[in-house]
Amino acid sequence: MQYQGVLKKMKTENLEEIQYYLDMKTDFLNMNQLLNKEITLSFVTYECLNCHLEKEIYRQGFCKSCFFDTPNAGDWIMRPELSKAHLDIEDRDLAYEKQVQLQPHIVYLANSSNVKVGVTRKQQVPTRWIDQGAHEAIEIVEVPNRYLAGITEVALKEHVADKTNWRKMLKNDIEDENLVDWREKLKNYIPEEAKQYFIENNTETNLNFPVTKYPEKPKSLNLIKTPKYSGKLVGIKGQYLIFEDETVFNVRANEGLVVEISIQ
Repeated sequence: MQYQGVLKKMKTENLEEIQYYLDMKTDFLNMNQLLNKEITLSFVTYECLNCHLEKEIYRQGFCKSCFFDTPNAGDWIMRPELSKAHLDIEDRDLAYEKQVQLQPHIVYLANSSNVKVGVTRKQQVPTRWIDQGAHEAIEIVEVPNRYLAGITEVALKEHVADKTNWRKMLKNDIEDENLVDWREKLKNYIPEEAKQYFIENNTETNLNFPVTKYPEKPKSLNLIKTPKYSGKLVGIKGQYLIFEDETVFNVRANEGLVVEISIQ
């Protein structure tokens, strides 16, 4: 069977074991059903996720001109503390920025390779945690806009990590942590403006990824440099496909690439 389409991050469903789906334009692949099958990935061309033209991808699935123009690639996406829609100040498109920024946001702790702090829209829980490959996570505060979440994250990352070590995450070189204890430890560092939004009584969420074999020395596949790769799929974690020969492929980092997927 062969499928072709532009890569976008895999959609997920948090069941007893997380289900992964890849949208290939005309087909919707349940990736869990491909576990233990031989898969060939072939690079075909580029397609910008915004203008849909055949232009080289610059960052986040966008060509260079779209990356600097489109409102959903503004600096406030990666740095929530730069959000200004609550002040009626436009970055690129105020209507879009209000729609995204002025909605409930969560500041959370997630354990993927170590305990880290992060921000996501409330409607993106637990999707965000799954995308990061976290096996456990907990909400700390729920605030009404992205700016408050951003300044809370900035304050807390003085005391806890804000990055995932992708190699440790993929090797499953992890330790369980008591995230309720972590939340209580960090409570005093929450900025005054966000203190009233602290969540007192929740428990951590545990996530179970479909992996039959973790790599000991994961090596990342670059589909531009190696335009054709074949391997047996043995797991999916975060947004990574894990193959038997310890090759890993980050679907999200390759958004905007048009690929052909062949399944044997």
